[in-house]
Amino acid sequence: MATTACFIIVSRNDIPIYEAEVGSAAKREDAAQLHQFILHAALDIVQDIAWTTSAMFLKAIDRFNDLVVSVYVTAVFCRYISYNLIFSLTTSLHTRLMLLHDSRNDDGIKSFFQEVHELYIKVLLNPLYLPGSRIASSHFDTKVRALARKYL
Repeated sequence: MATTACFIIVSRNDIPIYEAEVGSAAKREDAAQLHQFILHAALDIVQDIAWTTSAMFLKAIDRFNDLVVSVYVTAVFCRYISYNLIFSLTTSLHTRLMLLHDSRNDDGIKSFFQEVHELYIKVLLNPLYLPGSRIASSHFDTKVRALARKYL
């Protein structure tokens, strides 16, 4: 069965830092723009729900026709320590992992989010990565697509 899935990671400033069409359904010409529009329209709902719950996996927060938006909200605190200078800077990253899909597999979606979150943490630990910038790693993209095939 062909599935439609679009995955996006949105930084705390509502800027997309990673996007991937990970479904196996045939791609329409305007599908990518429609998927982006639906996911960005759901950001306000995510913001409202994130303040009312302590859960990271928010399940289905929005619907558009037969498509469902599921979200995983991170609450990561990173500490940058400079060994040359005697100070440290603590930064809070409130990142949203968003998936637009047409499947009803909540357990698989939650597992997908958890494993992608682990990959994202590994990207954040890279000293050459600037938090909030686009993730351009082909290794990261390959891993995300493999996880999508496995769980979605």
